[in-house]
Amino acid sequence: MSAWLPTAPCTPRGCVRTTAGLTAVPLAVLRLTAVLLLVLTGVALSPLGARIPAGAVRRWSRAVVRAAGVRIRVTGAPAPGDGGLLLVANHISWLDVPLLAGIRPARMLAKAEIRAWPVAGALAARGGVLFIDRDRLRALPGTVARIAGTLRAGQAVAVFPEGSTWCGRARGPFRRAVFQAALDAGVPVQPVRIRYRDATGAPSTAPAYVGDDSLAASLWRVASTRGLIAEAELLPLIPPGTHPDRATLASAAGA
Repeated sequence: MSAWLPTAPCTPRGCVRTTAGLTAVPLAVLRLTAVLLLVLTGVALSPLGARIPAGAVRRWSRAVVRAAGVRIRVTGAPAPGDGGLLLVANHISWLDVPLLAGIRPARMLAKAEIRAWPVAGALAARGGVLFIDRDRLRALPGTVARIAGTLRAGQAVAVFPEGSTWCGRARGPFRRAVFQAALDAGVPVQPVRIRYRDATGAPSTAPAYVGDDSLAASLWRVASTRGLIAEAELLPLIPPGTHPDRATLASAAGA
């Protein structure tokens, strides 16, 4: 176990509950079919890369979340659309990725294992995801350098600095390494707080993708839960130069 391979104590059996009513099976199947069709469309269009307008990426990303039966609620002001930006958020679900992309398209940092995921792995690779091999701590400085180079080139990078998914009732500390990339590139950091709620407005762990949960099980749980809401709260920008080192910058963003 390396220092860059954190794990959360959350497990599907201990933490994840379907707190809202269940939809009918045919509706859940219809939702999953719609998600699959949207993902396949994304795979087909991904070779176009940067030629796809940012607005189209946002609409497609939001469509994926909504197709799963999840409503989106965004508060706060996004950062200006030009210039490098490190976007950091707590991590609960696979839904977090299209949720963030629906707010501000960015190159995602993801674990290398995602490359092997059916369909989604190909979409991630073609979409410019920056992969990190979390089993090799010696590879971390090179990954930080790649992130810094991307930020210097004026692109946004989205990162989940907890390094693992949590159920949403608790969260982990932000790992410091990726914040060094923001310091090196001299770009602002925008924290995003992600929450999921059920139809009554109460916090929901149904979207959580934790522990030994399978992607198929998580997809089905989301699609079959009625009234889920995904909330993304865009917090104030942390300008470059306001924190002297990555530890204090990570602490400020995590707070």
